[in-house]
Parts: sequence; C-alpha cells; structure tokens
Amino acid sequence: GEVYIQRGHPRARRARPERASSPTMGTMNLSFPERIRVDAIIQAAMDMEAAPLLHALAPIGDDETPHAVLAGTHKTQRYALGELDGKTVLVVTSGIGLANAASATARALTLVDAPIVIAAGTTGGLARDINVGDIAVGTTAIYGQADATAFGYAMGQVPQMPIDYTSSEAAVARLAQLPELIAHTVRAGGIVSSDSFCTEANVGPMRERFPDAIGADMETCAMAQVCWSSSVDWISLRAVSDLCGPSADQAFHMDGQRAAGHSAEAVRAYLSLL
Repeated sequence: GEVYIQRGHPRARRARPERASSPTMGTMNLSFPERIRVDAIIQAAMDMEAAPLLHALAPIGDDETPHAVLAGTHKTQRYALGELDGKTVLVVTSGIGLANAASATARALTLVDAPIVIAAGTTGGLARDINVGDIAVGTTAIYGQADATAFGYAMGQVPQMPIDYTSSEAAVARLAQLPELIAHTVRAGGIVSSDSFCTEANVGPMRERFPDAIGADMETCAMAQVCWSSSVDWISLRAVSDLCGPSADQAFHMDGQRAAGHSAEAVRAYLSLL
C-alpha cells in the first residue's frame, strides 16, 4: 500500500476564529498540521529524470524505506521523502507541462517546509554555444508563449505578474563552487518555459524574443512562479539533452538517462553547498 507522510499530531487545532459575519457561513474551525522541515524540494518532470535521485534516496532515521506519496486521482505525481547525502529532501515527480509543474510544487509546499525548490532533469539547449551534457543552470525563468503586449506587458509576462522570476542572490552565489564539484560544464542564465517544444523550426523566433535564454523546457517557469508566490527560493539544475537549433559542427542529442545523470550529479553537489 501507499505510505503517507505524517504531518503533525492529528488532534492539533488552531485557535477557534470568531463567528463569520456572513449569514451563509457558520463558525469555521480549520486545522492545518505542521509541515515537515526539509533542506530542499527537488522536482523533476519524468520518472527517468527522478530515477537517479530516487535510487540514491535513503530512509530517514530508523525507517526502512523513504516515505512515498502518490497524489491526484490518477496517481500521476510522486512525492518521496528521505535523505540524500545527509540532507533531508522531498523528491517530486511532477509530470510534464506547466500545469503539472505548478500543481506539483504547490502540493509539495503543503507537505513540507522548504527554503528552496531545485528543478532537476533535462532541458533543450537554446543558446547557440551551449552543448549537450552541459548543466544549464536557470537563475531566471520566463514564459515563452505568454503575450499580453497589446496591454502594455512585456513579452513573456503574465498580466499582473512579474516579467520573469529570479533566484535569490544566495542561490546564485553558490554556483561559483559548482564547477569544482562536478565534471560537467556549468552555464547560468535564463530558462524559457512553454507548453510547446522548442525545435529547429521555431528556435529562431524564440531566440529573437529571449536573446539571453540558455535553455528551453516545459516546467521551470511555472515552478518558479509558485515559489515566488510562496516566498520560497528556487534554482534549476537541468542538463542539456538536445539542442533546439544546433550548428553544423555540434552534436545535437544525448541519451536522456545520461543527461538526467548529469543533472543528478549537479543537484547533489549543489545540496552540499546549502
């Protein structure tokens, strides 16, 4: 059967609020169990991307196995709580796409209290000089297809939201030590997220709209927006598995499992810096 994360004493109650003034509402007595404190939430979209992290995840304390939760009616999201290299983490498998990413991050933040959410897995290489296998560190994220420019908003900006979402200075400062801890090239910059794949057919307009972006995926910006709204830090440590528009002398594809392994190495190294 499924093992659910225990979230505080079941009889714990908050102070009873005053009677609601609305005639259609009675007195409410809401109870929210305490969240478990972790060092980080690590979120990947696919099982393949989460696998190298889950394989290394150890149980906490005297537990025999890490705690696991399957969420949603269709059980499409997985939340696994355990220890990774001495850090307590919640490893999330969200499913592909913006809606899945946002809902998974929101659910994770109701399960645990985390100072940072780390995106793991694979990404498309958008910068002209990025290569497969590189770690494309996302420190800013923007929506690739949001267009409310007719109302005065910037390209990529959702109305009434920030233009983009940015990792904290502390999260970015840790990157200075990352190249010393892993054997892969580390590139930091912007990530463009949308519900459409960025391919050789449409990479030109994407690069024109977002000239500073280094990677393209389908989840990071939605994750970052939920983090922003929750005042939680974030960073993306995905490895490039494909190039959106390779030049003639570039290898354009790396096996997804191998790229996911590169990302997992970067995530574990970054955890050591927290």
